[in-house]
Amino acid sequence: MIIPCIDLMDGKVVQLVQGREKALEGGSPDEVLRSFSAFPEIQVIDLDAAIGRGSNDGIVEYLAARAVTRVGGGVRSAGRARRLVEQGAHKVIVGTAAFTADGVNESLLRAVAEAAGRERLLIALDSMGGRIVVKGWREPTALSAEQVISRLEPFCSGFLCTYVDKEGMLQGTDLEWFRRLRAATSLELTAAGGITTLDEVRELQRMNVHAALGMAIYTGRLSLEALAAENAPPLQ
Repeated sequence: MIIPCIDLMDGKVVQLVQGREKALEGGSPDEVLRSFSAFPEIQVIDLDAAIGRGSNDGIVEYLAARAVTRVGGGVRSAGRARRLVEQGAHKVIVGTAAFTADGVNESLLRAVAEAAGRERLLIALDSMGGRIVVKGWREPTALSAEQVISRLEPFCSGFLCTYVDKEGMLQGTDLEWFRRLRAATSLELTAAGGITTLDEVRELQRMNVHAALGMAIYTGRLSLEALAAENAPPLQ
């Protein structure tokens, strides 16, 4: 499955390079939502909530009420996860809060899975330089995604795996990393970060890995029409 992304900052749809430098602004949330109408799911990330400087709750709720969404950014409590589901989120993404300074935050994940439902919970494994990064990709941990993925399986239905090294740079992604992660778990995997070409999208699909796309769509490098055609089920 191909999943277009809506990243929110200061009430606007944006795309960042490696989660830091704003590269562009998209249209209004309504316009972007309409442009993604051919896709079965949309990923919505509240970047302000992710880095702890406010939120875009009103826009998130608006989008979740009008599309099948997987929502992340600032999900640091069971209460927050439950509210997102109540607002209409199809799935909830937990990133920073899934980890402690020295490992996996099992007590928090257990509480979130109970509040939102394990089947609705995705855990973000955002990796830069081979290590999981948290707090809006600004702080590295000592953990690698490959190390912890099996420990996280009991708490979620899948993983959002972002290759931050190439995020927003339109330079391609690391297919071998996603191949290693695919071999490490039987749960749903979604790849993000640097995916630039249809060939990469197709290779991920061959691995049974979803592709979450942002910069390549907003810059026109990949057309929504071509991606929607890739997403369509084959004719019987």
